[in-house]
Amino acid sequence: MKNKLSTGGLVYSTEAGRMCPDCRQPVAQCACKRAVVPAGDGVVRVSRETKGRGGKAVTLVKGVALMGQELAELGKRLKAACGSGGTVKDGVIEIQGDHVDKVVAALQAQGHTVKRAGG
Repeated sequence: MKNKLSTGGLVYSTEAGRMCPDCRQPVAQCACKRAVVPAGDGVVRVSRETKGRGGKAVTLVKGVALMGQELAELGKRLKAACGSGGTVKDGVIEIQGDHVDKVVAALQAQGHTVKRAGG
């Protein structure tokens, strides 16, 4: 009998992107994990990072208790507030440039508990 890990499964599809290994649906349409709220202490941490980015500053937002489309919408609103580009990867919102103060103010206005992380 094979164990659960050795049975394999579709992880990525060129048509739909990342796939849920449990229900085999695209992650954005995943039904099995939709009810799961990301673990955390309820504090959103905002930091500035330049490591591995050619010296360019990037503002990182971690610990937001949102999933999928809701997190993408928050990222879109924050990027618009900063007048900058960015992306959402693995539950972390990345905004191009040093916009820590603007992001902290915008998140506090939306009712989030926010901390500045890093130096």
